[in-house]
This record gives sequence, structure tokens and C-alpha cells, in this order.
Amino acid sequence: MLQTEQARTSVQVRADAVLAAVSARLAVGGPVDAALLEEHTQRDERWPASVRVELPDGGVVTAGPATGGSDVAGSAGTADGLAVRVVASRSALLAADVQLVVLVVGLAAGAVAAGSAVGLVQGRRLVRPLEDLAERAERLGSGQVPTTPPPSGVEEVDSVAQALVRSARELQARLAAERQFASDASHQLRTPLTALSMRLEEVLATTTEPAVAAEARVALEQVERLAGVVDDLLHRPRVTSRAAGEPLELAAVLAQQHAEWAPAYARARRQLVLEHGGPGAGSSDGVRVLASAGPLAQALATLLENSLVHGGGTTRVRVRHGEWVVVEVSDGGPGVPPELGTRVFERSVSGADSTGLGLPLARDLVVAEGGRLELLRERPATFAVFLRAAG
Repeated sequence: MLQTEQARTSVQVRADAVLAAVSARLAVGGPVDAALLEEHTQRDERWPASVRVELPDGGVVTAGPATGGSDVAGSAGTADGLAVRVVASRSALLAADVQLVVLVVGLAAGAVAAGSAVGLVQGRRLVRPLEDLAERAERLGSGQVPTTPPPSGVEEVDSVAQALVRSARELQARLAAERQFASDASHQLRTPLTALSMRLEEVLATTTEPAVAAEARVALEQVERLAGVVDDLLHRPRVTSRAAGEPLELAAVLAQQHAEWAPAYARARRQLVLEHGGPGAGSSDGVRVLASAGPLAQALATLLENSLVHGGGTTRVRVRHGEWVVVEVSDGGPGVPPELGTRVFERSVSGADSTGLGLPLARDLVVAEGGRLELLRERPATFAVFLRAAG
């Protein structure tokens, strides 16, 4: 549209100019020929035009290329019959339009390219500090304290990096305090445990009552196991899984737990049965697992104690073995409340008036040995300890 208006203005200006030139030539009696008109056909190089002059005496003079009826025209005339018509070619107008469109498209493409380049540079400027921040966060997750990073030039990223360093230092300080507390508590527990162990050994050596001797022997084993747990808390590094371990005879641990808990079940007029064989099951004799005796015994003791306190009927311990060794503990009680489900492994979650720490700690102990502790069924309550079988 803009090009059309410019073309109309151009041809009208030329028509007026031709009229003035022809009028001047006629005034002095000079000839009006194509040479006079030719300069006006190319006056505007963008739109070459044809010129037609009708003289007062009826003569016609033309110059320039032939044009069609749909082209852009301009005209001028006088009262004595002098008429001038200037016509610009539509094809030249279209060519100018195409040039304008190409120019606009080129400018737009250049703007897009420039914007993309700026965006790419800015993106790299933002991505590099974020990648460094992610690497520092990963190091924090592995227990390392990241150093203070150099300024990245992005205020928000620098703020997050500094907050991450502060959090890492606070976590390190808290972990150090917890380790110191565990070390102090373990050291303080050693003295009374040693005294209790010596007292039980004295009772076992001096008593003549078989029942007292049996109870003293069981109590001594419990104290020794508790002392082993204290040593583990003090010395053993905390890991999420055991990379390697000495094979453990599962039957010995199960027999020890049965001997320890059977009297308590008998006093509650219930039975604790260690099953051997049966469909999908097998004897625990000769079955070896990759686990430590102390943590495994403590986890099983938690399951047996929960069954004794919260369950009912006969508590059965079944062993299934293959690639994994599975120890199932079930009873005939009311089971786990539906509103709890697997939340029984969350800390401070309990279906009875208790701390809710037993099962979470038992699961942590089993996981630390490279196994799993799962709730297989809610009713009847069936818990399963999955352990890696030793080759």
C-alpha cells in the first residue's frame, strides 16, 4: 500500500513537470517531440513510466515503454486542449514491493538471529553456575563440605551457593556433635554393662538352681549382645549397605532368639514356634547369610517383642531361602491397623501406647546389613526380613 501511494505521487509529479515543459516549448514556438518527453520517463528509477501528450492541434506525442490499463497513472492538462498522461508499470511496482518484503524479512531474520545469539550467551552464563551448584549439592549429599564458590555474576545463584555452604557447615557441626554424643554415651554405657556382665557371671558360677542358672545365662547373652551393639555404634562406620561380610549361620541366631523369647511367650500362655520345612520353605540348618549377628538378632528381637506385646495366638518364624533368605515372623493377632499400613516403619508412628521407634530402628539395622524389612501382610501381621544369601 505504501509503495502504491509513492508511485501515484511520483507519476503525478512527473505529469505536472511534463505539462510545464511542453507548455514552455509551445510558448516559444518550439517542437514537442519524444526527446523532450524521454527524460521524464526515467525520472524516478524505481518506477519507469510512459508519457503521452495530446497537443492542442490534435497531435499526439509519446515516449517510454507501453503500459496496461491497470497501471498507476497521473494526468494534467490546460484549458486550450493540452493534456498529459504519465503511466507507471505495475510490474515495477510489484518488484519494489518484493524488495521491501525481502528487506523486512531480512531485518526480522537478523533480529531473530541476534536474539538467539544473545539468548545462547545468556543461557550459557546461567547454566555454568547452575551446573557448578548442582555438583556442590551432590558433594554435600556424599558428606563433603563444599568450599565457597567464586562469584558467578548471577546474584540469585550466588545466594543459593552461599546458603548451601552455610547449610553444609551447620550439618557438619551437627553431625560432629551427634558423633561425639554417641561416643560419649557408648563409653558411659560400657562401665555398667561390664559390671552387670561380671555380676551375672558370678551368679552363674555360684548358683545351684538350674532355673536361676538358665535365666542368668540368657541375661548374660543379652548383655553381651547389648555390649556388641554399643561397640558397633562407637566403632563401626555407618553405611547404607555392606560391601562384604563374613557368612553368618542363620540357625544359630534363630535358636538364640527362640531360647531367649520362649520363656516370655510361655508366661503369656502363648507359643513361639520355629518352623522347618513345608511348602516354599526349608530348614534354616546350613543356611548362611551376609549379615552381622548383633544387628540381625536385634531386628528379630524387635519383631518378636512386637508380636508378644501387640499380637496374639501362636507366633511362627519361617525361613525361605534361595537367592535371598527370607525370615518371616507372623502371629494370629488382630494385625496392623489399616490406617497405619506401611507407616509402621515411620518414626513416632505407633498403633499402641509406645514410642514407635522399634520397627524404624529394626529396618535401619537390616538395611545397614544390605537387606530389607517389609510388612508382607497386615492381617494376620506378617513381617519379613530379606537377607543376602552367602554362596
